[in-house]
Amino acid sequence: MTITLLLIKKIVSLFIIMMLGVLVVKLGFLKTEDSRTLSVLMLYVVVPCTILNSFQVDYTPTVLKGLGIAAAAALVIHFLWLFLTNLLGQIFRMDVVEKCSIMYTNAGNLIIPLVTSVLGEHMVIYSVAFMAVQLFFMWTHLKSSMSGESGFDWKKIVTNVNLICIVIGVILFLTQFKFPSLVQDTLSSVSAMIGPSAMFVIGMLIGGMNLKQVFTYRRVWLVTFFRLLVFPLIILGLLKVFPIWTLVHNGKNILLVTFLACMTPAASTVTQMAQIFGNDEKYASAINVVTTLLCLVTMPIMVMLYQL
Repeated sequence: MTITLLLIKKIVSLFIIMMLGVLVVKLGFLKTEDSRTLSVLMLYVVVPCTILNSFQVDYTPTVLKGLGIAAAAALVIHFLWLFLTNLLGQIFRMDVVEKCSIMYTNAGNLIIPLVTSVLGEHMVIYSVAFMAVQLFFMWTHLKSSMSGESGFDWKKIVTNVNLICIVIGVILFLTQFKFPSLVQDTLSSVSAMIGPSAMFVIGMLIGGMNLKQVFTYRRVWLVTFFRLLVFPLIILGLLKVFPIWTLVHNGKNILLVTFLACMTPAASTVTQMAQIFGNDEKYASAINVVTTLLCLVTMPIMVMLYQL
C-alpha cells in the first residue's frame, strides 16, 4: 500500500507539471512547436545522462543477475505483445497506428522518475533493461511497420544515442569505473529533469490540440482499453503464475520496475514516427493524450494488484 500511495503522489505531481505545459500554451506564452526544443534536449542530453547515471551503482552478482532477469522478462514481453497485437489487428481490423500504440509504451519518459520516487534511485538500473529492449524493437519493428519498408536501418540502431549510452553504462558498471563527484552530481541533477521535462512537453502538445476532436475518435477507447488494462493484466497474470522474482534477491521489486514499464501510456515515439512516415499522426496523438490522462487512474490499481 505504501508503494501504491507513493506512486499516486508522483503521478499526480507529474500530472500537475503536464497541466502547466497546457497552461503556458493556452495563455500564449509558448507555442506547441516550441516543445521541439525541449524534445531535442530530452533525447540528446537528459535521457543519456539518466542512463549513464543509473549504471553508477556498485557491482554485485545480485545486481547483475537482477539486470539479466529484467532484460529477459522485457524480451519475452515484447515478443508476446508482438504476437498479441498482430492477433488483435486481425480480429478488430486495427491499423498500424492502433497496433503500435497498444504495443509500445512511454516507458522511456515516465518509468525512471516513477521508479526513483517509488523504489529509490538504486532501482533505476533495472528500468534501463526494458528501455534497451524497447529501443531495439522500435527501430526495427515499429519503424518498419510505420514506413512500410521490409528492411531495417541497422546504422540508425547501432548509432542511437540511447543505445550507445546503455552499452557505455554496462561497461562502466562491469569495470566499476566511477565518475568524479562533480561529474556525478551533474549527471544526477540532469537526470532529475527527465520526468518534469517529459510531462511538460506532453502538456504543451495537448495545449495545442482541440480536445473535443481528440475524443471524437471512437476507437481510441478500444486502444486505450488494451494498452492500459488488458496488456498489463496479461503480464500481471504471467508474473503470478510464473513468479520468477524468486530467482534473485529483491526480485519482486525488480520485476515491479518491469511491470511499471508495461502499464505506462502509449509511446510518444509512435506519434513522431506516424508524422514522419505519413500515417495518421493526429489519431496517434489522440491515443497518446487519452492514455496519458487515464493512466493516472489505472497505474495505481495495477500496482495494488501486483502487491496482492
